[in-house]
Amino acid sequence: MAVASMTGFARTEGEALGISWVWETKSVNGKSLDLRLRLVSGFDALEPQLRAMLAQRFRRGNFSAVLAVARTAPAVVRVNRDALAELVSLMNELASEIDAAPPRLDGLLALRGVVETIEDDEEAVIEERRSAVLGSWQTVLDRLAAARVEEGERLAVLLRGQLEEMTALVAAAADCTAAQPEAIRERLRTMLAGLADLVPGLPEERVAQEIALLVTRSDVREELDRLRAHLQQARDLLQQGETIGRRLDFLCQELNREANTLCAKSADIELTRIGLSLKAAVEQFREQVQNIE
Repeated sequence: MAVASMTGFARTEGEALGISWVWETKSVNGKSLDLRLRLVSGFDALEPQLRAMLAQRFRRGNFSAVLAVARTAPAVVRVNRDALAELVSLMNELASEIDAAPPRLDGLLALRGVVETIEDDEEAVIEERRSAVLGSWQTVLDRLAAARVEEGERLAVLLRGQLEEMTALVAAAADCTAAQPEAIRERLRTMLAGLADLVPGLPEERVAQEIALLVTRSDVREELDRLRAHLQQARDLLQQGETIGRRLDFLCQELNREANTLCAKSADIELTRIGLSLKAAVEQFREQVQNIE
């Protein structure tokens, strides 16, 4: 399965039964599944089905969709003769009071309520239109899913590159661990030299014990093993595809925790630098993971 992004846009058009329509939909990243719809009058009844079809296709993301509908066949027009008769009667009554030219027919027809547009389509036709628009919704969802997969493939390439960068940093940290004991010994000797006047004649055995204790506390091999395991799991998830965003986000938290511990245990400047670089790389990785479904 391919990796899918939560970002995408799709559009589709249709025409049938005297109407034409356009669906436009887009999605961005989100923690859950949310849909905002803008439907024209007469198609509001489709909303439950539209939401159900979206939920069957996607797991996460903030979606918005707009439906625009126009008539392709001319609407039936009629003159409201009762309203027109009332207007003519009123004009005749006012003719003796107001010195004005008699009204023209085109002026009367332009008044609101005189000319009416009749939409008396049969219920069966209306239902067929709704069914056609609903089928077009499935088409636009297919196109949106394809757009999200296309964006996801680009993200996957970037994420794999970032994983390789973090793997190289972990390998560099492992190379630095050999220098950790010597760095600790040197730091302890420096401290003891400064305390020589306060603690005269400190036994070598006690010094060795302190060094051993510090070396044990500064051992980062477990952190490096966990970092390697998390990075391998992230690579496996990218290979697997499907809906992996939440699991990748959890791994980012674990990677960041181990990188923090690595920095805290470091007794070597180079190891500290690598740990900070690793933390920055994990943060960059997580920024991209936020867009994965």
